[in-house]
Amino acid sequence: MKVAVIGGGPGGYVAALKAAMLGAEVTVIEKNKLGGTCLNVGCIPTKALLASADVLRTVKEAKDFGVVVEGEVKPDFDAIIARKQKVTDELVAGIQFLFDKRGVKKIDGFGKLVDKNTIEVTKADGTVETVVADKIILANGSIPTVFPGMPYNGKNVITSDEVLSLPKQPESLIIVGGGVIGSEIGQFFATMGTKVTIVEMAPQILGRMDSEAAKNLARQFKKDKIKVMTGVGADNYIVNDDSVKIELNNGKSVEAEMVLLCVGRRPNLANSGVEEVGIEMAPRGFIQVNEYLETSVEGIYAIGDIIPGAMLAHVASAEGMVAAANAVKGNSETVNYKAIPSCVYTEPEVSGVGVTEDELKANGTPYHVGRFEFRALGKAKAIGKLQGFIKVMTDEDDTIIGASLVGPHVTDLLTELSLAVGLGLKAKDVGKVIHAHPSLSEGLMEAIHDIHGECVHAIPKK
Repeated sequence: MKVAVIGGGPGGYVAALKAAMLGAEVTVIEKNKLGGTCLNVGCIPTKALLASADVLRTVKEAKDFGVVVEGEVKPDFDAIIARKQKVTDELVAGIQFLFDKRGVKKIDGFGKLVDKNTIEVTKADGTVETVVADKIILANGSIPTVFPGMPYNGKNVITSDEVLSLPKQPESLIIVGGGVIGSEIGQFFATMGTKVTIVEMAPQILGRMDSEAAKNLARQFKKDKIKVMTGVGADNYIVNDDSVKIELNNGKSVEAEMVLLCVGRRPNLANSGVEEVGIEMAPRGFIQVNEYLETSVEGIYAIGDIIPGAMLAHVASAEGMVAAANAVKGNSETVNYKAIPSCVYTEPEVSGVGVTEDELKANGTPYHVGRFEFRALGKAKAIGKLQGFIKVMTDEDDTIIGASLVGPHVTDLLTELSLAVGLGLKAKDVGKVIHAHPSLSEGLMEAIHDIHGECVHAIPKK
Protein backbone atom coordinates (compact mmCIF):
# COMPACT_ATOMS: atom_id res chain seq x y z
CA MET A 1 0.00 0.00 0.00
CA LYS A 2 1.16 3.51 -0.84
CA VAL A 3 0.51 6.31 1.67
CA ALA A 4 1.26 9.98 0.99
CA VAL A 5 1.45 12.58 3.73
CA ILE A 6 1.23 16.32 3.06
CA GLY A 7 3.16 18.10 5.82
CA GLY A 8 6.18 16.99 7.85
CA GLY A 9 5.30 18.52 11.22
CA PRO A 10 4.69 16.65 14.48
CA GLY A 11 1.49 15.18 13.04
CA GLY A 12 2.73 14.42 9.54
CA TYR A 13 6.14 12.96 10.27
CA VAL A 14 4.77 10.76 13.06
CA ALA A 15 2.00 9.54 10.74
CA ALA A 16 4.60 8.76 8.09
CA LEU A 17 6.81 6.78 10.44
CA LYS A 18 3.84 4.87 11.86
CA ALA A 19 2.55 4.00 8.39
CA ALA A 20 6.02 2.81 7.37
CA MET A 21 6.24 0.66 10.51
CA LEU A 22 2.96 -0.94 9.45
CA GLY A 23 4.45 -1.87 6.10
CA ALA A 24 3.28 0.93 3.83
CA GLU A 25 5.34 2.63 1.15
CA VAL A 26 5.34 6.22 2.42
CA THR A 27 6.03 9.58 0.78
CA VAL A 28 6.04 12.87 2.69
CA ILE A 29 5.61 16.19 0.90
CA GLU A 30 7.04 19.16 2.82
CA LYS A 31 8.02 22.54 1.37
CA ASN A 32 10.07 23.60 4.40
CA LYS A 33 12.05 21.72 7.04
CA LEU A 34 10.87 18.54 8.68
CA GLY A 35 9.37 19.10 12.12
CA GLY A 36 7.05 21.86 10.98
CA THR A 37 6.16 24.90 13.06
CA CYS A 38 6.68 23.11 16.37
CA LEU A 39 10.26 22.11 15.77
CA ASN A 40 11.46 25.06 13.69
CA VAL A 41 9.62 28.19 14.87
CA GLY A 42 7.51 27.02 17.79
CA CYS A 43 7.67 24.57 20.68
CA ILE A 44 11.30 23.45 20.59
CA PRO A 45 13.13 26.70 19.74
CA THR A 46 11.02 28.56 22.32
CA LYS A 47 12.02 26.04 24.99
CA ALA A 48 15.67 26.34 23.98
CA LEU A 49 15.49 30.11 24.46
CA LEU A 50 13.68 29.72 27.79
CA ALA A 51 16.39 27.29 28.91
CA SER A 52 18.99 30.00 28.32
CA ALA A 53 16.85 32.47 30.27
CA ASP A 54 16.57 29.95 33.10
CA VAL A 55 20.35 29.56 33.28
CA LEU A 56 20.77 33.35 33.38
CA ARG A 57 18.20 33.58 36.16
CA THR A 58 19.93 30.81 38.12
CA VAL A 59 23.34 32.45 37.86
CA LYS A 60 21.92 35.76 39.05
CA GLU A 61 20.40 33.97 42.05
CA ALA A 62 23.54 31.93 42.78
CA LYS A 63 24.34 33.94 45.92
CA ASP A 64 21.12 32.69 47.51
CA PHE A 65 22.53 29.16 47.26
CA GLY A 66 25.94 30.01 48.66
CA VAL A 67 27.65 30.28 45.28
CA VAL A 68 29.70 33.38 44.51
CA VAL A 69 29.84 34.46 40.87
CA GLU A 70 32.34 37.23 40.22
CA GLY A 71 32.24 39.65 37.32
CA GLU A 72 29.38 40.83 35.17
CA VAL A 73 26.66 38.34 34.29
CA LYS A 74 24.84 39.18 31.08
CA PRO A 75 23.20 37.39 28.15
CA ASP A 76 24.87 36.96 24.77
CA PHE A 77 21.84 37.24 22.51
CA ASP A 78 23.63 36.06 19.36
CA ALA A 79 25.02 33.00 21.15
CA ILE A 80 21.60 32.18 22.62
CA ILE A 81 19.99 32.33 19.17
CA ALA A 82 22.82 30.23 17.73
CA ARG A 83 22.32 27.57 20.43
CA LYS A 84 18.60 27.52 19.71
CA GLN A 85 19.28 26.95 16.03
CA LYS A 86 21.75 24.16 16.78
CA VAL A 87 19.14 22.37 18.90
CA THR A 88 16.48 22.59 16.18
CA ASP A 89 18.87 21.62 13.38
CA GLU A 90 19.94 18.47 15.26
CA LEU A 91 16.33 17.45 15.84
CA VAL A 92 15.41 18.04 12.20
CA ALA A 93 18.36 15.86 11.19
CA GLY A 94 17.10 13.24 13.64
CA ILE A 95 13.74 13.04 11.86
CA GLN A 96 15.48 12.67 8.51
CA PHE A 97 17.60 9.88 10.01
CA LEU A 98 14.43 8.05 11.09
CA PHE A 99 12.94 8.56 7.63
CA ASP A 100 16.02 7.01 6.06
CA LYS A 101 15.95 4.04 8.43
CA ARG A 102 12.21 3.45 7.87
CA GLY A 103 12.39 3.97 4.12
CA VAL A 104 10.18 7.08 4.13
CA LYS A 105 10.67 9.22 1.02
CA LYS A 106 10.60 13.01 1.35
CA ILE A 107 9.79 15.31 -1.55
CA ASP A 108 10.60 19.00 -1.11
CA GLY A 109 7.77 21.12 -2.42
CA PHE A 110 4.18 22.34 -2.02
CA GLY A 111 1.58 19.61 -2.22
CA LYS A 112 -1.90 20.18 -3.67
CA LEU A 113 -4.69 17.63 -3.89
CA VAL A 114 -5.88 16.81 -7.39
CA ASP A 115 -8.18 13.92 -6.53
CA LYS A 116 -8.56 11.26 -3.80
CA ASN A 117 -5.39 9.49 -4.96
CA THR A 118 -3.28 12.22 -6.58
CA ILE A 119 -1.10 15.06 -5.30
CA GLU A 120 0.70 17.63 -7.44
CA VAL A 121 3.97 18.76 -5.87
CA THR A 122 5.33 22.13 -7.00
CA LYS A 123 9.05 22.37 -6.28
CA ALA A 124 11.17 25.43 -5.62
CA ASP A 125 12.38 25.52 -9.25
CA GLY A 126 8.80 25.52 -10.53
CA THR A 127 8.76 21.93 -11.76
CA VAL A 128 5.82 19.73 -10.83
CA GLU A 129 5.93 16.12 -9.68
CA THR A 130 2.84 13.93 -9.41
CA VAL A 131 2.46 11.60 -6.44
CA VAL A 132 -0.12 8.80 -6.60
CA ALA A 133 -1.13 6.98 -3.41
CA ASP A 134 -3.78 4.59 -2.14
CA LYS A 135 -4.35 6.71 0.96
CA ILE A 136 -3.52 10.35 1.74
CA ILE A 137 -3.03 11.99 5.14
CA LEU A 138 -3.33 15.78 5.29
CA ALA A 139 -1.14 17.40 7.94
CA ASN A 140 -0.79 20.91 6.54
CA GLY A 141 -0.48 22.57 9.96
CA SER A 142 -1.30 26.17 10.81
CA ILE A 143 -0.01 29.70 10.37
CA PRO A 144 -0.20 32.75 12.64
CA THR A 145 -3.45 34.69 12.49
CA VAL A 146 -3.20 38.32 11.41
CA PHE A 147 -6.49 40.18 11.67
CA PRO A 148 -7.51 43.01 9.30
CA GLY A 149 -6.06 46.28 10.52
CA MET A 150 -2.92 44.68 11.88
CA PRO A 151 -0.05 46.14 9.82
CA TYR A 152 2.09 43.00 9.71
CA ASN A 153 5.29 43.63 7.76
CA GLY A 154 7.69 40.96 9.04
CA LYS A 155 10.10 43.67 10.21
CA ASN A 156 8.91 45.62 13.24
CA VAL A 157 5.38 44.20 13.27
CA ILE A 158 6.00 40.47 13.34
CA THR A 159 4.54 37.07 14.27
CA SER A 160 6.00 34.04 16.01
CA ASP A 161 7.44 32.96 12.64
CA GLU A 162 10.03 35.75 12.84
CA VAL A 163 10.49 36.48 16.54
CA LEU A 164 12.72 33.50 17.32
CA SER A 165 15.33 34.47 14.74
CA LEU A 166 15.62 38.23 15.14
CA PRO A 167 18.98 39.67 13.99
CA LYS A 168 19.20 41.69 17.21
CA GLN A 169 17.49 41.95 20.54
CA PRO A 170 14.86 44.70 20.63
CA GLU A 171 15.11 47.27 23.41
CA SER A 172 11.32 47.28 23.78
CA LEU A 173 8.58 44.93 22.66
CA ILE A 174 4.77 45.02 22.69
CA ILE A 175 3.10 41.62 22.54
CA VAL A 176 -0.50 41.64 21.33
CA GLY A 177 -1.98 38.52 22.90
CA GLY A 178 -1.21 37.05 26.31
CA GLY A 179 -1.74 33.38 25.54
CA VAL A 180 0.86 30.64 25.77
CA ILE A 181 3.08 31.95 22.97
CA GLY A 182 2.91 35.56 24.10
CA SER A 183 3.60 34.69 27.73
CA GLU A 184 6.58 32.45 26.99
CA ILE A 185 8.23 34.79 24.50
CA GLY A 186 7.45 37.80 26.66
CA GLN A 187 9.18 36.37 29.71
CA PHE A 188 12.20 35.29 27.65
CA PHE A 189 12.79 38.76 26.27
CA ALA A 190 12.13 40.39 29.65
CA THR A 191 14.79 38.14 31.21
CA MET A 192 17.17 39.19 28.43
CA GLY A 193 16.58 42.84 29.38
CA THR A 194 13.97 43.91 26.82
CA LYS A 195 11.18 46.18 28.09
CA VAL A 196 8.06 44.06 27.50
CA THR A 197 4.39 45.03 27.43
CA ILE A 198 1.63 42.44 26.96
CA VAL A 199 -1.76 43.62 25.67
CA GLU A 200 -4.57 41.08 26.07
CA MET A 201 -8.26 41.54 25.23
CA ALA A 202 -9.42 38.80 27.63
CA PRO A 203 -9.79 39.46 31.37
CA GLN A 204 -6.65 37.43 32.09
CA ILE A 205 -3.51 36.11 30.42
CA LEU A 206 -3.60 32.39 29.56
CA GLY A 207 -7.31 32.72 28.88
CA ARG A 208 -7.99 28.97 28.64
CA MET A 209 -6.07 28.03 31.79
CA ASP A 210 -7.22 28.05 35.41
CA SER A 211 -7.79 31.65 36.52
CA GLU A 212 -5.93 31.15 39.80
CA ALA A 213 -2.90 29.79 37.95
CA ALA A 214 -3.02 32.69 35.49
CA LYS A 215 -3.08 35.21 38.35
CA ASN A 216 -0.08 33.48 39.90
CA LEU A 217 1.90 33.88 36.68
CA ALA A 218 0.74 37.49 36.32
CA ARG A 219 2.22 38.24 39.76
CA GLN A 220 5.54 36.81 38.58
CA PHE A 221 5.37 38.92 35.44
CA LYS A 222 5.02 41.99 37.65
CA LYS A 223 8.20 40.96 39.49
CA ASP A 224 9.85 40.51 36.09
CA LYS A 225 8.82 44.11 35.23
CA ILE A 226 6.58 42.90 32.41
CA LYS A 227 3.69 45.31 31.99
CA VAL A 228 0.47 43.32 31.54
CA MET A 229 -2.66 45.07 30.27
CA THR A 230 -5.76 42.84 30.24
CA GLY A 231 -9.29 43.56 29.09
CA VAL A 232 -8.02 45.96 26.46
CA GLY A 233 -7.58 45.82 22.68
CA ALA A 234 -5.78 47.67 19.93
CA ASP A 235 -7.74 50.31 17.97
CA ASN A 236 -5.00 51.61 15.72
CA TYR A 237 -1.36 50.96 14.80
CA ILE A 238 1.03 53.75 13.87
CA VAL A 239 4.11 52.19 12.28
CA ASN A 240 7.36 54.12 11.85
CA ASP A 241 10.75 52.88 10.74
CA ASP A 242 12.12 52.62 14.27
CA SER A 243 8.99 52.31 16.42
CA VAL A 244 5.36 51.21 16.55
CA LYS A 245 2.65 52.96 18.52
CA ILE A 246 -0.62 51.23 19.39
CA GLU A 247 -3.66 53.27 20.31
CA LEU A 248 -5.80 51.18 22.70
CA ASN A 249 -9.58 51.06 23.07
CA ASN A 250 -9.33 52.39 26.63
CA GLY A 251 -7.98 55.74 25.41
CA LYS A 252 -4.37 54.96 26.29
CA SER A 253 -1.46 54.11 24.01
CA VAL A 254 1.72 52.08 24.16
CA GLU A 255 4.85 52.38 22.05
CA ALA A 256 7.85 50.13 21.44
CA GLU A 257 10.59 49.32 18.98
CA MET A 258 8.73 46.23 17.82
CA VAL A 259 5.29 44.60 18.00
CA LEU A 260 4.73 40.84 18.16
CA LEU A 261 1.29 39.61 17.06
CA CYS A 262 0.21 36.55 19.06
CA VAL A 263 -3.54 36.42 18.48
CA GLY A 264 -3.90 32.78 17.52
CA ARG A 265 -3.33 30.46 14.58
CA ARG A 266 -5.42 29.27 11.64
CA PRO A 267 -5.39 26.25 9.31
CA ASN A 268 -2.79 26.42 6.56
CA LEU A 269 -5.05 25.33 3.71
CA ALA A 270 -4.68 28.06 1.08
CA ASN A 271 -4.42 26.53 -2.41
CA SER A 272 -4.42 23.03 -0.85
CA GLY A 273 -7.11 21.66 -3.16
CA VAL A 274 -9.24 20.33 -0.30
CA GLU A 275 -12.45 22.06 -1.33
CA GLU A 276 -11.92 21.35 -5.03
CA VAL A 277 -11.86 17.59 -4.38
CA GLY A 278 -15.06 17.84 -2.36
CA ILE A 279 -13.80 17.57 1.22
CA GLU A 280 -16.41 18.78 3.68
CA MET A 281 -15.29 21.79 5.70
CA ALA A 282 -16.07 22.68 9.32
CA PRO A 283 -16.57 26.24 10.63
CA ARG A 284 -13.63 28.69 10.70
CA GLY A 285 -11.76 27.03 7.86
CA PHE A 286 -11.12 23.64 9.45
CA ILE A 287 -11.59 20.24 7.78
CA GLN A 288 -14.41 18.04 9.05
CA VAL A 289 -13.39 14.47 9.94
CA ASN A 290 -15.13 11.47 11.46
CA GLU A 291 -14.04 9.59 14.60
CA TYR A 292 -11.40 7.77 12.54
CA LEU A 293 -9.97 11.09 11.28
CA GLU A 294 -11.18 10.35 7.75
CA THR A 295 -12.57 13.22 5.72
CA SER A 296 -15.77 13.11 3.68
CA VAL A 297 -13.65 11.84 0.79
CA GLU A 298 -12.92 8.16 1.37
CA GLY A 299 -9.24 7.39 1.79
CA ILE A 300 -8.20 10.95 2.68
CA TYR A 301 -7.47 11.61 6.35
CA ALA A 302 -6.74 14.91 8.13
CA ILE A 303 -4.93 15.57 11.40
CA GLY A 304 -3.47 18.30 13.58
CA ASP A 305 -4.16 22.00 13.33
CA ILE A 306 -6.34 21.70 10.21
CA ILE A 307 -9.17 19.87 12.04
CA PRO A 308 -11.31 21.17 14.93
CA GLY A 309 -9.81 20.73 18.38
CA ALA A 310 -6.75 21.66 20.40
CA MET A 311 -3.96 23.06 18.22
CA LEU A 312 -1.14 21.30 20.06
CA ALA A 313 1.83 19.30 18.76
CA HIS A 314 1.18 16.33 21.04
CA VAL A 315 -2.43 16.15 19.89
CA ALA A 316 -1.29 16.19 16.25
CA SER A 317 1.17 13.37 16.94
CA ALA A 318 -1.51 11.25 18.61
CA GLU A 319 -3.81 11.88 15.65
CA GLY A 320 -1.00 11.00 13.26
CA MET A 321 -0.58 7.60 14.88
CA VAL A 322 -4.32 6.89 14.65
CA ALA A 323 -4.75 8.16 11.09
CA ALA A 324 -1.79 6.11 9.88
CA ALA A 325 -3.13 2.94 11.48
CA ASN A 326 -6.58 3.49 10.03
CA ALA A 327 -5.19 4.30 6.57
CA VAL A 328 -3.11 1.13 6.46
CA LYS A 329 -5.22 -1.37 8.40
CA GLY A 330 -8.74 0.00 7.98
CA ASN A 331 -10.77 2.25 10.23
CA SER A 332 -10.76 0.90 13.79
CA GLU A 333 -8.74 3.23 16.02
CA THR A 334 -9.78 6.52 17.62
CA VAL A 335 -8.02 9.22 19.63
CA ASN A 336 -8.67 9.53 23.37
CA TYR A 337 -9.26 13.28 23.76
CA LYS A 338 -10.34 12.95 27.38
CA ALA A 339 -7.03 14.06 28.87
CA ILE A 340 -5.18 16.62 26.73
CA PRO A 341 -2.27 18.18 28.64
CA SER A 342 -1.85 21.96 28.45
CA CYS A 343 1.59 23.31 29.30
CA VAL A 344 3.16 26.75 29.61
CA TYR A 345 6.95 26.78 30.04
CA THR A 346 7.32 30.07 31.85
CA GLU A 347 8.89 30.58 35.28
CA PRO A 348 6.93 29.36 37.15
CA GLU A 349 5.54 26.76 34.77
CA VAL A 350 1.78 26.36 34.36
CA SER A 351 -0.04 23.19 33.35
CA GLY A 352 -3.46 21.62 33.38
CA VAL A 353 -5.51 18.66 32.22
CA GLY A 354 -9.21 17.88 32.07
CA VAL A 355 -11.69 20.46 33.32
CA THR A 356 -10.70 23.57 35.27
CA GLU A 357 -12.34 24.66 38.51
CA ASP A 358 -13.63 27.72 36.65
CA GLU A 359 -15.47 25.49 34.18
CA LEU A 360 -16.96 23.37 36.95
CA LYS A 361 -18.23 26.46 38.75
CA ALA A 362 -19.61 28.01 35.56
CA ASN A 363 -21.47 24.82 34.67
CA GLY A 364 -22.77 24.28 38.20
CA THR A 365 -21.17 20.82 38.26
CA PRO A 366 -20.75 19.28 41.73
CA TYR A 367 -17.10 18.58 42.48
CA HIS A 368 -14.50 18.18 45.20
CA VAL A 369 -11.11 19.86 45.19
CA GLY A 370 -7.81 19.24 46.92
CA ARG A 371 -4.74 21.46 46.81
CA PHE A 372 -1.23 21.73 48.13
CA GLU A 373 1.19 24.65 48.10
CA PHE A 374 4.77 24.12 46.93
CA ARG A 375 6.07 26.29 49.77
CA ALA A 376 5.08 23.51 52.19
CA LEU A 377 7.08 20.87 50.29
CA GLY A 378 10.56 19.86 51.42
CA LYS A 379 12.01 19.38 47.92
CA ALA A 380 10.66 22.75 46.80
CA LYS A 381 12.37 24.46 49.74
CA ALA A 382 15.62 22.61 49.02
CA ILE A 383 15.75 23.83 45.42
CA GLY A 384 14.43 27.29 46.22
CA LYS A 385 11.25 27.00 44.14
CA LEU A 386 8.42 27.93 46.49
CA GLN A 387 5.92 29.60 44.21
CA GLY A 388 2.76 27.83 43.09
CA PHE A 389 0.35 25.05 43.93
CA ILE A 390 -1.23 21.79 42.77
CA LYS A 391 -5.01 21.62 42.52
CA VAL A 392 -6.93 18.40 41.75
CA MET A 393 -10.66 18.10 41.08
CA THR A 394 -12.88 15.01 41.36
CA ASP A 395 -16.52 14.36 40.62
CA GLU A 396 -18.99 13.05 43.19
CA ASP A 397 -17.82 9.48 42.50
CA ASP A 398 -14.23 10.41 43.45
CA THR A 399 -13.03 10.13 39.84
CA ILE A 400 -10.23 12.59 39.00
CA ILE A 401 -11.63 14.87 36.27
CA GLY A 402 -9.19 17.76 36.18
CA ALA A 403 -6.06 19.36 37.57
CA SER A 404 -4.35 22.75 37.46
CA LEU A 405 -0.76 23.29 38.49
CA VAL A 406 1.64 26.20 38.71
CA GLY A 407 5.18 25.90 39.99
CA PRO A 408 8.49 24.07 39.42
CA HIS A 409 8.49 21.35 36.75
CA VAL A 410 4.69 21.11 36.70
CA THR A 411 4.73 20.39 32.96
CA ASP A 412 6.47 17.12 33.84
CA LEU A 413 4.47 16.45 37.01
CA LEU A 414 1.25 16.75 35.00
CA THR A 415 1.76 13.32 33.40
CA GLU A 416 0.56 11.41 36.45
CA LEU A 417 -2.64 13.42 36.58
CA SER A 418 -3.13 13.17 32.81
CA LEU A 419 -2.99 9.39 33.21
CA ALA A 420 -5.50 9.59 36.06
CA VAL A 421 -7.94 11.72 34.04
CA GLY A 422 -7.46 9.66 30.89
CA LEU A 423 -8.08 6.35 32.65
CA GLY A 424 -10.77 7.64 35.00
CA LEU A 425 -8.85 6.74 38.16
CA LYS A 426 -10.22 7.32 41.66
CA ALA A 427 -8.50 9.82 43.94
CA LYS A 428 -8.51 7.29 46.81
CA ASP A 429 -6.60 4.78 44.67
CA VAL A 430 -4.02 7.26 43.33
CA GLY A 431 -3.54 8.70 46.81
CA LYS A 432 -2.53 5.28 48.14
CA VAL A 433 0.42 5.08 45.76
CA ILE A 434 3.71 5.78 47.55
CA HIS A 435 5.50 8.81 46.12
CA ALA A 436 9.26 9.27 46.47
CA HIS A 437 10.62 11.53 49.19
CA PRO A 438 11.91 14.12 48.82
CA SER A 439 10.37 14.91 45.45
CA LEU A 440 8.11 17.48 43.87
CA SER A 441 5.72 14.66 43.00
CA GLU A 442 4.84 14.40 46.69
CA GLY A 443 2.78 17.52 46.11
CA LEU A 444 0.49 15.49 43.86
CA MET A 445 -0.10 12.97 46.63
CA GLU A 446 -0.70 15.71 49.18
CA ALA A 447 -3.22 17.49 46.96
CA ILE A 448 -5.10 14.24 46.32
CA HIS A 449 -5.13 13.45 50.05
CA ASP A 450 -6.54 16.93 50.65
CA ILE A 451 -9.63 16.05 48.61
CA HIS A 452 -10.71 13.82 51.49
CA GLY A 453 -9.31 16.01 54.26
CA GLU A 454 -6.48 13.52 54.81
CA CYS A 455 -3.45 15.68 53.96
CA VAL A 456 -1.25 15.37 57.05
CA HIS A 457 1.00 18.26 56.00
CA ALA A 458 -1.85 20.71 55.43
CA ILE A 459 -2.63 23.43 57.94
CA PRO A 460 -5.87 22.40 59.70
CA LYS A 461 -8.87 24.35 58.50
CA LYS A 462 -10.86 26.05 61.26
